[in-house]
Amino acid sequence: MAEFCTSLRGQTATITLTRPRALHALSGNMCTGIAQSLLGWRDDPAITRVIIDHDADTRGFCAGGDVANVRSSAMEDGGAAGRAIFMAEYRLNHLLFTYPKPVITFMDGVTMGGGVGLSLPAAFRIATSNTLFAMPEGAIGLFPDIGAGWYLPHLPGNLGKFLALTGARLDGAECFWAGLATHYLADDQLEAAKAALRSSGDEPAAVLAKFAVDPPEARLAGNADKIARLFAGDTLEAIIADLAADDGKWAAKELRSVTAKCPTSSKVALRLFAEAPCVPDFAAEMRREYAIAANMLMRPDFIEGVRAVLLDKNKDKDNTPQWQPASPGEVTDAMLDAIFADLPKGEEWTPLTR
Repeated sequence: MAEFCTSLRGQTATITLTRPRALHALSGNMCTGIAQSLLGWRDDPAITRVIIDHDADTRGFCAGGDVANVRSSAMEDGGAAGRAIFMAEYRLNHLLFTYPKPVITFMDGVTMGGGVGLSLPAAFRIATSNTLFAMPEGAIGLFPDIGAGWYLPHLPGNLGKFLALTGARLDGAECFWAGLATHYLADDQLEAAKAALRSSGDEPAAVLAKFAVDPPEARLAGNADKIARLFAGDTLEAIIADLAADDGKWAAKELRSVTAKCPTSSKVALRLFAEAPCVPDFAAEMRREYAIAANMLMRPDFIEGVRAVLLDKNKDKDNTPQWQPASPGEVTDAMLDAIFADLPKGEEWTPLTR
């Protein structure tokens, strides 16, 4: 079965993800194929907008990337196939970010990792009551990628750090409150909104305004002050200390979340945040994230994290990866320097030119 399909109606092109058993997680072939479709429409005057959605019979928009195959590559071919998957995914992310026509992404269901990469570059990002948004890479020994180092630092009140270090799952109302979604639509109006986008000559903003509704109160808003205060630290150790010093139940819960994640992944995320002001554009962000991904996929933490959290999750000791190093204090600057090191000439990330 095809992993995605395309359709053209009126002035609108639609990309529909059709890999339901994997909750539409992105394979390298999906990324390459979707990018080729976008390139074909980019200069077509008959196409004025693009919709990205998923097979409506599943609860996931896109659950992430093909990390199981990346792990196999790290173990079997020195990471060559894994790097090719990341190259294709990041090229797609960049293409969406720079696309000259409006993209409307329907984040209706699980939207994690690679799904976030399909969503955040879009001009219009639709949340619903089914939306479940997260960046959980720290749980598998990777890092918040697909442009997270560009998007998350710009969220207010240390919200980006909170999402990166906890892997917190946001519902649709919380995504709208945080600015991660531009519109909130009722579940029973999604197909009508898509039909209107395909049939109307009006701008997408005007069409979506007719269907948008006020979301429920965002639960996360009640913890905004705590997030701003307790995730203000510049180091992982400082954030852990601040959480541990707070005697509230919320802080205790988030402390457990932070300390369960791979310490190296968390420190990589914080270094991404610290260096973000020096990154001139999204292409530069993709280059640095690709280098980090190429280096991290070969680390024992990634191999162990995918095993424990995804592959062996139904076995004894599931979800208990053994990190190397096991504590934040053991993650040295030299280790981080190696992870952030530039790739050899000719191996760097490059954007699509056609």
